[in-house]
Amino acid sequence: MATNEQGARAERRLQVPGMILALVDASAWVIGVSAAMALRFDFQLDSWADWNPAGAIGIAVTAMLAAGAIGGLYGGRWQRGSLDEGLALARAVLLVWVSLFVVNNVLLGARVVPTSVVFAAAPGAFCGAGAARFVERLLVLRRSRRAPGGAIPALIFGAGDGGQRVITSMHADPASRYTPVGLVDDDPAKRNLRVRGVPVLGTREGLDVIAAATGAEMLVVASPSISSDSLRDLSTRALAADLDLRVVPHVTELIDGQVGADDVRPLTEADLLGRHQIDTDIAAIADYITGRRVLVTGAGGSIGSELCRQLHRFGPDALIMVDRDESALHAVQMAIEGRALLDSDRLVVADIRDADRMREVFAHHRPDVVFHTAALKHLPLLEMYPAEAVKTNVQGTLNVLEAAARAGVDRFVNISTDKAADPTSVLGYTKRIAEQLTSWFAAREDGVYLSVRFGNVLGSRGSVLGAFERQVAEGGPITVTHPDVTRYFMTVTEAVQLVVQAGAVGLDGEALVLDMGEPVKIVDVARRLVAQADRPIDIVFTGLRPGEKMHEVLLGQSEKDDRHAHPLISHCRVPAQSPLGLESLNETDPERLRRNMVELCRSGMSADTPVDTPVKI
Repeated sequence: MATNEQGARAERRLQVPGMILALVDASAWVIGVSAAMALRFDFQLDSWADWNPAGAIGIAVTAMLAAGAIGGLYGGRWQRGSLDEGLALARAVLLVWVSLFVVNNVLLGARVVPTSVVFAAAPGAFCGAGAARFVERLLVLRRSRRAPGGAIPALIFGAGDGGQRVITSMHADPASRYTPVGLVDDDPAKRNLRVRGVPVLGTREGLDVIAAATGAEMLVVASPSISSDSLRDLSTRALAADLDLRVVPHVTELIDGQVGADDVRPLTEADLLGRHQIDTDIAAIADYITGRRVLVTGAGGSIGSELCRQLHRFGPDALIMVDRDESALHAVQMAIEGRALLDSDRLVVADIRDADRMREVFAHHRPDVVFHTAALKHLPLLEMYPAEAVKTNVQGTLNVLEAAARAGVDRFVNISTDKAADPTSVLGYTKRIAEQLTSWFAAREDGVYLSVRFGNVLGSRGSVLGAFERQVAEGGPITVTHPDVTRYFMTVTEAVQLVVQAGAVGLDGEALVLDMGEPVKIVDVARRLVAQADRPIDIVFTGLRPGEKMHEVLLGQSEKDDRHAHPLISHCRVPAQSPLGLESLNETDPERLRRNMVELCRSGMSADTPVDTPVKI
């Protein structure tokens, strides 16, 4: 980042020139040979008369200057006082020692100095040259360190590589907004450690005391691999100690060495709720996506658009993006291609409710792989308008399945929800029936047809966190249905990763479910946002809405948790539902329609009806 580059340039300006460094190395050999001679003869200078130490010094200095020039010691190749420069110096000194030994003991007729002097002079010269560089390094660091005035005093959590980099950036960048006043680390072995002069003051247990003693106003978490549980604990302790909490970017940026002090960002709910990401098998993914024709329904939605961005990276032969919202297609093309001319027939405006249009799209593009993400998902609205849920989530899914079967797709991945497990809402019923329809096609088609269940996706449109943030921005109150209600959460990236991996490891007729850790109490999320707000915000409990569960489940009571392909992915079999059974959903009365949905969810079956049998709801 710019801050690191500015600090590096400032450090280079303060370093001594290479010519002076060469003089230092020459002087180190002068002192090294002289000291070795003095020790060899017990400081009796008259004993030197039979030897020629000046000749040995001349040989050593000449060899040192040559080795240093070749090794880049005087050309600014290495950071001054770094381990890399130390290794280069050690190689140069070793080369000089070998040269001096060969000349002194082999090439010359008579030795110019005793052999013991040759052996003793090398480590002495190395220590002298290295000490000079170390002292210069300390002086450079002290001179480049910014004055603390005007900067925000910050505690750094984590005395590892991330903490060292953040402190280095804070010290080196004159424009840094932060100054480190102490380190906090839970490792007792680091109790007496100092990093760039900044001491480890204790563990998180004493964070409030440390903050008061140092006058710190901020806690920077410089441990990118920290768990969400640990982050939640630190967040609570930071709030109690009146510290603003910040985190460094992901560990991959640290590996690239590009994290500066001003790159730290506020803690997000994704940090607090996230877990270990799935270790995706890239080879398996590339095998069924790269070079294939891939179609995504609902491509402009939160999941669909991120899925398209990720699939694009794997180099499909064609990525066909289907959505009824033309503006959403405009946005996803801009995100993927950096332009949005809407000039490709791979951007398809179509509604999955239109069966003829779906057949037309699939017949034209002949996809190999289909990801079906299009759906209606807002539970309260679907409770009021269950027939609309049926038209999109059931009939629309059937239309896509039927078109995919006609086109002979290899893999079909239906996006479902945790509300389809032991459903109690219209949303859950319709998504469960969609899973059953997918399973029915799986039993009759040559390709692989399966479903993937999500919990709540952070950052998706209409997510509870987005609603909370808007309520806070407007001054409140935050509305929560019930103080005990819990939900599972996952990030958009994690959700898409599961979808893509499902296509690689899922089997016919299965529903795949990510191990989403422990459910989170919604009121705890609300309270955390309230605590971070700059003004008082009330929390109001509105009561559970019709069809809403107190606690979601990922697997139904009759479903077995099988994790044969990945330790974080559960596989469960879904009973098949014949499309002919959907005739009971041709009902105008909302209550009777709900009852028929319940019966369909309970009576999934495998019928021998041909796939192309027309079924209308």
